[in-house]
Amino acid sequence: MAGGSNEAQTLSCARCGKPATLQCPKCMQLKLPREGAAFCTQDCFKASWSSHKSVHLKARLPSLDTDGSGQQNSDLAGDGWLYCLRKGQSRTPKLPPFNWTGTLRPYPISVKRIVPAHIDKLDWADDGIPKVEPNSDLQHRVEIKTPDQIKRMWETCRIAREVLDAAARMIRPGVTTDEIDRVVHEATIAAGAYPSPLNYYFFPKSCCTSVNEVICHGIPDARKLEDGDIINVDVTVYYKGVHGDLNETYFVGNIDEASRKLVQCTYECLDKAISIVKPGVRFRDVGEIINRHASMSGLSVVKSYCGHGIGELFHCAPNIPHYGRNKAVGVMKAGQTFTIEPMINAGVWRDQMWPDGWTAVTADGKRSAQFEHTLLVTESGVEVLTARLPSSPDVFPWLNK
Repeated sequence: MAGGSNEAQTLSCARCGKPATLQCPKCMQLKLPREGAAFCTQDCFKASWSSHKSVHLKARLPSLDTDGSGQQNSDLAGDGWLYCLRKGQSRTPKLPPFNWTGTLRPYPISVKRIVPAHIDKLDWADDGIPKVEPNSDLQHRVEIKTPDQIKRMWETCRIAREVLDAAARMIRPGVTTDEIDRVVHEATIAAGAYPSPLNYYFFPKSCCTSVNEVICHGIPDARKLEDGDIINVDVTVYYKGVHGDLNETYFVGNIDEASRKLVQCTYECLDKAISIVKPGVRFRDVGEIINRHASMSGLSVVKSYCGHGIGELFHCAPNIPHYGRNKAVGVMKAGQTFTIEPMINAGVWRDQMWPDGWTAVTADGKRSAQFEHTLLVTESGVEVLTARLPSSPDVFPWLNK
């Protein structure tokens, strides 16, 4: 319990009606009205806690009034906007109960976007179940790409970069993550490609949008971006039989210094990891480089998700952990393609999963950032297939120094 101001002395106890000088600390944190949050003694506060705490839950529920009309759940649900559950396999009109770790909440999602018939589709496009990928021997053997495969991957990764850049230009306060997904979907289709995440193990959208404490796999929804947010947009496209995968974390409006340092350090972690890629380097060494740089800044490295092989399969060998003292096997060889995609947290490295079955968030509710590139090991080093272009938006201040 926190002591109230002089103004609070004129308030009445929410339980017994006597003059109250104490304020519920949770109500103060949530910036709720003082009326109904004042108590005369600790005993009154404790006696009313079982009923009073419901006020906090109601305050945390996201407002679904996206247009200010006051028509909340009914309008959204009537248009097919519902909350996602069970890894995308079911929907509900109500916010699922959950012990949320931070201030972010899921919002309803729109209906699945249409892919035109002329676009080459993946084997999970219709029923959500990959068939070739999980049974491929490339889950256990790191493929050396042919010159033809490499040529196609260059083309596909160029499209992926241009699609991500289109999404980056959308980012500003007031834009919903669903609108970002729409831009990603339309730009991918316009390039003749398929958005790889769409219906992959039932993932309901064409990209991942991970805001603030979301580590990865955030589902685009009706929430509007707010000034001070950070957002990661993760894009993968499938074109000419191969995938290209990348992501970046962006600032929304004016951000605090801690968030700026987190995002810059994460960018630097990826940059330093890429700098060691060449034939003969152990895959496990990537994690040592990333862990050392993050730790020097007082940040932690997520252990639950890793980089992966990529090509004709979305995910395959090798697995590339980003944390130190990992046990990844194998060494890099010319012709291999894989991603490095460190997820760096401001607090602890541990994660929790939202009820949607996809959204991974930090266990302590603190912010997380991520960057990713698709890489090609060459005889002399590495090529970044998803590298930034001269036309890419100028959104990272440290690149101008």
